[in-house]
Amino acid sequence: MKKNGLRFNLTLRPLGGELHLIQCVNGGHPVKFSRVFSEQKARKWMWIGLGVFVALQIYFVQEMLVALMLFTGLFVVCALAVLVLYLIDRASRWGFAVAGHQAKRAITAAEEISKKQLRRPRSEPAQ
Repeated sequence: MKKNGLRFNLTLRPLGGELHLIQCVNGGHPVKFSRVFSEQKARKWMWIGLGVFVALQIYFVQEMLVALMLFTGLFVVCALAVLVLYLIDRASRWGFAVAGHQAKRAITAAEEISKKQLRRPRSEPAQ
């Protein structure tokens, strides 16, 4: 960077346990320009960064839990639909079995009725 024909060199150097922005003019002696980063500020930003990282991780976990709940609900709905269809199938099989049994009884009863005479043996037309 040049200003008024002078060459400025800006660097960060530790001075007395703190980071300072140093300005060197034409390779001269380092001059303390301003205090940009102190150890407290560095710790503060480290904690803020850590908090943001943890918050992002918690958000990710929350998102995964919500997805798990949604898929669980979808699975339960599908399972209930399959259970209803299964119960309808079992009921229809039971119904067809009962109907088949009743049909056999009806056929047997019809055969017995057909073997019997339709008129009484002592009635006038039968004699």
